[in-house]
Amino acid sequence: MNTDTDRDFEAAAAAFAATVIGGHLVPDVEALIAQAGALRDQPDQALPLLERARALAPKHPVPLIAIYRFHFYGHALAQARAAGEDALAIARAALGPDFGDMAPDDDTTRGDAAVRFYLFTLKGLAYLNLRLGDLDEARLMLGELRRLDPKDHLGGGLLSHVLARHEAGHTTSLVDGPVDYPVRGWAPLGK
Repeated sequence: MNTDTDRDFEAAAAAFAATVIGGHLVPDVEALIAQAGALRDQPDQALPLLERARALAPKHPVPLIAIYRFHFYGHALAQARAAGEDALAIARAALGPDFGDMAPDDDTTRGDAAVRFYLFTLKGLAYLNLRLGDLDEARLMLGELRRLDPKDHLGGGLLSHVLARHEAGHTTSLVDGPVDYPVRGWAPLGK
């Protein structure tokens, strides 16, 4: 890559990181999200406000997070997954074409908002795919998360253990399994 392209990607990643924690959100969009939050007990009125917020800020993660949470807490998991997939695509584009060639270092995994957003979105999508019974997709998300977070800073290993136990024929639920899972860490490969 040339220096100008490197600077462009660095600027895009920095801007995305600022937006992940709520920066650069226009007041109209903030107001729509706040209005929707006040109407959370009236989902038919809240969702159009969130959709309008997203239309006004289509590349900003905050409206997507709000839509994701709306669907997730409303138990509309397929719609939450769709919002998560959109968020993952936006984060991936902001991180640039070279992101993921190598796992980010520990400081980046712990401190870079855009990288953490991407990784947490992968983890959330893995969870949703487990809940929705799409085990192949969950396995794919967990594999990518393991590759990018080999020290399991984000706790994806627990979901991997849940999936492995389920696939080994244990009768526990995919999400309400026994408490003997390790707190952190990936299972050895091949298990």
